[in-house]
Order: sequence, then C-alpha cells, then structure tokens
Amino acid sequence: MAAGEPGDLGRYYFRFLPQKTFQFLSAPETTSRLRQWSMLGRIEAQAFGFDQTFQAYRKDDFLMAFFKHPNVIPNLKLLSDSSGQWITLGTEVKKIEAINVPCTQLSMSFFNRLYDEDIVRDSGHIVKCLDSFCDPFLISDELRKVLLMEDSEKYEVFSQPDREEFLFCLFKHLCLGGALCQYEDVVNPYLETAKRIYKDLVSVRKHPQTKKIQITSFVFKVTAYDSAGMCYPSTKNHEQTFSYFIVDPIRRHIHVLYHCYGVGEMS
Repeated sequence: MAAGEPGDLGRYYFRFLPQKTFQFLSAPETTSRLRQWSMLGRIEAQAFGFDQTFQAYRKDDFLMAFFKHPNVIPNLKLLSDSSGQWITLGTEVKKIEAINVPCTQLSMSFFNRLYDEDIVRDSGHIVKCLDSFCDPFLISDELRKVLLMEDSEKYEVFSQPDREEFLFCLFKHLCLGGALCQYEDVVNPYLETAKRIYKDLVSVRKHPQTKKIQITSFVFKVTAYDSAGMCYPSTKNHEQTFSYFIVDPIRRHIHVLYHCYGVGEMS
C-alpha cells in the first residue's frame, strides 16, 4: 500500500515532548555561531515519542501517520513563507517523501582529509581562492569549492557515499549558512558545531557482545505535500531549507531538525 492511502496509519500513537532540550540550541557558543551564519531563529529541534516498534522498511507509513497525528499537527513547527513567523503544521498532508540518510560516522576524523588535501591549513585556516558563484552561493575559499563545485579538482576528496552521510550534510549546511552568512576564516567552528548537533540528535549504544559503539538512529530527509503542493519544510525549495527526522527505535523517540533558509536573527 502506498504511503498516503488510509489503512493502518491509526495504529501509531505520537506524543510531543516539549521538555526535551537540545544543547546546541541553548549553548551560548553555538547560538552565537548560528547567529553569525544567519541561521539563528530559523533553525529548530523538536522531540516526539511513539509507541510502536519502528520498522525502517515501513518508514513511509510511519511518517505519514506522524504528519496526520493530532499530537503532531498543532506542535510541529515550521517558518511561514508569507509572514516569516513560526507556525505549526495545521494542514492536511497528502503525500510524503522520505530519503534515507546514511548515519554511520563515529569520529570527526572523517574530515581529516580537509587538512591532507590542503583545503584547510594545519593551523585550521581555510585556504582562500578567487571568487566565483555557484548559484546562489558565493565561493571564496577551497572549502566551499569542495562542498559545491562538482568540476573542481578536489571534489573527489569526498566520495558520493561520503557526501550522503548525515555528519557531512550537517557540516555542509553549517558552512553554507543562511542568507546573510558571515563565513569563518577557520574550520573549527564548523566542525565543533556539526559535532555538537550530531551528538545531540543521534543515539549510540555499546554492542552487548562486541562492546563496540554503534549508532542506533535512522535518519530521513523529509518533505511533505498538501493539496496545493509542497508544504513542509517550506513551500519553496532551497538547498539550505531542510528537515531531518532522526528516529531512535530503542527509546522510541523522533528528533526533528529543521531549518528554513533566510535572514537569521541579527542581535
């Protein structure tokens, strides 16, 4: 049965967890960075609980049920395109798209190649380059070049599977920022903030036998449509407008990470 058709959607029960706080949204160091990157006030994290076993192969049914649930509709936040204010879903979702986002990275050494390939100097300074445009982004350094320009000589430093990793996606979103983003000269603020958000959202556990740390979360990039077209995360498409659903099947929690591209809070 295709997602969006009635059936057993009613068997999932969801509840909003407003008491759940996310460190990256309250830590002064992170909020001042998000302000500089023009994302503060336009980025949000929320938590919801659910009561059934989560089965990844049934993600479409699960997420469709989520968007239709009476505890979700008045609580799931998004930014209004018309007013620029935070609103809640409040519309009838007809269709959803959920893209699997691989989430396997357990170490920030994933980004060591930035230093190895002279994209970032040993000091942490990002190597500058001549200005060019990759619409709508200005590229003035080797880091943004490797993130955006597929024909640049160092693009291959990160393979296609690398680029699909949730940790890479977070890092890239932070580097590109909002509409009035002030870029960093050094890479550390991006790496530290990506790590903090990742740790806040993703669940890990020690494997009972091997004692190795393993990630237990599933991550989906989610878009929803109502009768008029795309309604979530926004009615407008933008590379920097996104919603990731991070599902913890053991604790039965969903963490929603949302951002809508635009001019963030200034002061």
